[in-house]
Amino acid sequence: MDLAAEIKRNVSRALAEDVGSGDLTALLLPAGKSASASIISRESATLCGVQWFEACFQQLAPETRICWFAQDGDAIAAGQRLSEIMGNARALLTAERSALNFLQTLSAVATQTRRYVEAVAGTGTVIVDTRKTLPGLRLAQKYAVKCGGGVNHRLGLYDGILIKENHIIAAGGVAQALQAAGKIAPPGVFIQIEVETLDQLRQALAADAEMILLDNFELAQLHSAVALTEKLASGRTILEASGGITLENVRAIAQTGVHRISVGSLTKDVQAVDLSMRFLT
Repeated sequence: MDLAAEIKRNVSRALAEDVGSGDLTALLLPAGKSASASIISRESATLCGVQWFEACFQQLAPETRICWFAQDGDAIAAGQRLSEIMGNARALLTAERSALNFLQTLSAVATQTRRYVEAVAGTGTVIVDTRKTLPGLRLAQKYAVKCGGGVNHRLGLYDGILIKENHIIAAGGVAQALQAAGKIAPPGVFIQIEVETLDQLRQALAADAEMILLDNFELAQLHSAVALTEKLASGRTILEASGGITLENVRAIAQTGVHRISVGSLTKDVQAVDLSMRFLT
């Protein structure tokens, strides 16, 4: 997917939603007045969303100039000046909220991802996102996950096969579902199967599953799953833990030896980073 085109679509929709037929309050300022403003961080975070932020101003006033003192993926501190913006005063005020919404939301995703990545540092386990994203912002949020040091799972239903409980039931079993998936998977598309018990794991390993999702396994079960996989698959199968993952338990889960941990809350439970824009006098 073309990131530049996606940014343009995201920003066009956001401005249309917010501005509508026109910014009435901005009319308080003279049409030709110029202004400068700074973006300030009110808390420590990982910055993300610079391109979306810039596009909000440049779609309204292409001549707007923005100077950044931090970039996507950088750690930022409370009180830090992130950028300075110079341009038409009306345009700065009109774009302000949409621009900050993108920057605050994507920085929140990157910040939370960084926390999880740091929590499992040294274990060899990677943090992976899910499809539990805000509608219309999937590519943006997955970009933010990467800025925070995480790894993207499939973008959607079209670029990967994830066989879940209902697929297994409909297909008649684990082996049958994997066999059917193998027949329909386009070249280069991965096949992953979700299992809920060690018995299902054995069935998946016997069917030569290359990627297995261990759904809501307890720690003891995860240890057993890793040992069983090493015994039967000799490193051929990737194990991913999912379900009930928190910052408090993620390191213990990583230490079981799973290769990946998928965390829905990276993109689902978003608490915006506190950023503000202030005009310079």
